Amino acid sequence: MPDTPQFDPKTAYFSMEIALDPSVPSYSGGLGVLAGDTLRAAADMGLPMVGVTLLYKKGYFHQNLNAKGIQSEVPEQWNPAEKLKSIGPLSTVAIEGRRVRVAAWRYWIQGVSGHEVPVYLLDTDLAENAEQDRRLTDSLYGGDDVYRLSQEIVLGIGGYGVLRELGYANLATYHMNEGHSALLTLALIEAQLAGRSCASFADEDLVAVRKRCVFTTHTPVPAGHDQFSRGLVERLLGGDRARLAPAAITMAL
Repeated sequence: MPDTPQFDPKTAYFSMEIALDPSVPSYSGGLGVLAGDTLRAAADMGLPMVGVTLLYKKGYFHQNLNAKGIQSEVPEQWNPAEKLKSIGPLSTVAIEGRRVRVAAWRYWIQGVSGHEVPVYLLDTDLAENAEQDRRLTDSLYGGDDVYRLSQEIVLGIGGYGVLRELGYANLATYHMNEGHSALLTLALIEAQLAGRSCASFADEDLVAVRKRCVFTTHTPVPAGHDQFSRGLVERLLGGDRARLAPAAITMAL
């Protein structure tokens, strides 16, 4: 076991960005600050939670302003090892038929009572991954639709697998902060099926999964929610998963 839980969390909080520390460029603005405050409040109150997000080795961007007030952006320069603990490769996701290994870095949020909430930042920059897959955890809100959907596969499906491998097996609730982590529902339904075919999915399976899902929206306008074509979803997820994914997201939330 590469990392042993110090307590038995009941809720996993998934968010595309979480503000942990100003020197950790894992957020861009309000959504990330809200997510960080939520987990910080959980630590203050002694609540049994665990957070999941992505590691952004180039951050969102570092802003520079010239003498005329014109902005330019450059990647953030930071060393994750100075702030986080590396937890080796833990999970594997399939993207366009490729096996993509997912590792994690851990950050502890300490509350006023001394209670700590762990946050795991997912990382695909591993030697065993293809070059294009190593870049998936470089930039927050960067790239095209392929890049963004690939990131959401890593967050939702890869994040679920990482928590399972870490021993967080008794989670009662999965909280998705915005739709970026919605593919988590696909992982939950596949776990509920336990090897059974998608065709065997029944009402009782839906009820069991839905009872474990919580969803909150920070940006309730179309621009705040990614939309992907059916063709792209089929290409990245594969036929069977692509057919199940829309139903999984709709039924479980």
